[in-house]
Amino acid sequence: MFYQNPQGLVRTLIVGALAYIALVLFLRISGKRTLAKLNAFDLVVTVALGSTLSAILLQESIALAEGLVALALLIGAQFLVTYFSVRSAGFASLVRSEPALLAKDGCALEGAMKRERVTQDEALSAIRASGGDSMSAVEFMVLESDGTISVRLRS
Repeated sequence: MFYQNPQGLVRTLIVGALAYIALVLFLRISGKRTLAKLNAFDLVVTVALGSTLSAILLQESIALAEGLVALALLIGAQFLVTYFSVRSAGFASLVRSEPALLAKDGCALEGAMKRERVTQDEALSAIRASGGDSMSAVEFMVLESDGTISVRLRS
């Protein structure tokens, strides 16, 4: 009920420690950008890395070497996407979204809010989190590439 056999526990401890060490080394080699959550692709890679690490730890059918290759593949793909994104505007537009203006000078831009699927309640919540109390207090509001809403209040 609590565990199937002692070998499974030992395997999880050994493989888990080695996979964790390897992942930390891979991330140090690949640079800070690998875990940045700047756009949807970055978020997908971060979640996929966590899922892959989990699978390596808990699925006995996945050998450590196979799991490390999977982690390296994800990090390598992330590196290549960011490498080409920096060098090609066309490629960058394929893999990342641009920020969207949702409100300006106290007025919500209804078309942009509908297109980006942001509700009035979500906009008002972001305004309150920024210290405002209503849409009229907004100089501009932007839905950022990472999905957060930035608000600048009128002075």
